Amino acid sequence: MKIRHKILIVDDERHIRRLIRAALERADYAIVEAENASEAIERLGEERPDIVLLDLGLPDRDGLELVPLVKQKSEATLIVVSARDATDEKVAALDLGADDYLTKPFDTDELLARVRVALRNRLTRDGGNLAVTVGDVKLDLVARRVTKGGKEVHLTPKEYAVLAQLARFPGRVITHKQLMDEVWPREHEHHVEYLRVLIRTLRQKLEADPQQPQIIGNELGIGYRLRLGTEGSGE
Repeated sequence: MKIRHKILIVDDERHIRRLIRAALERADYAIVEAENASEAIERLGEERPDIVLLDLGLPDRDGLELVPLVKQKSEATLIVVSARDATDEKVAALDLGADDYLTKPFDTDELLARVRVALRNRLTRDGGNLAVTVGDVKLDLVARRVTKGGKEVHLTPKEYAVLAQLARFPGRVITHKQLMDEVWPREHEHHVEYLRVLIRTLRQKLEADPQQPQIIGNELGIGYRLRLGTEGSGE
């Protein structure tokens, strides 16, 4: 099963949300909606979207005020989608932290192109990889697709999140805290045993011999890494 990229649409006009939702769902994105600023902040924390499409004309708060809040509370890429076409409005939104600005009315093909570019930029902004192959396991971070021996591997969203973190920087140790912050961000107390169970499940799905793992290595007491070779084993 492919884990889909999640997009939050923030717009008070239902017909606009429907138009955007239909275009994005046809492109196989997972969609969350909010019709005002309060809902947007709530969805942002609950859903952790990859991209936020933000209208500036919201009923309870000006969208420009929301731009820095979104950037503070989330790592999502923020694309403003607004009828405000004045240059000073665009400059203000971008100066406040928006990553892109699309003016209404818009062509849905252009919207989809902006989303694809945003996702690529999101994946590469820290210098990480977009695709990784380790043995017969292949991970495409853009398509969010994992295969083993050419066959698609079913992963839960949490399993995929951990594997994607490791795959972006293969060979680098990713600490327990970094991985748990990615998978269980709202829990005040992290239990490393949850992560160990998840890693064991991943190894069952990906490794030729889960008892002698060659793909996901363990750095005792520190974290895990995606191996580039076949050095050692690990818990």
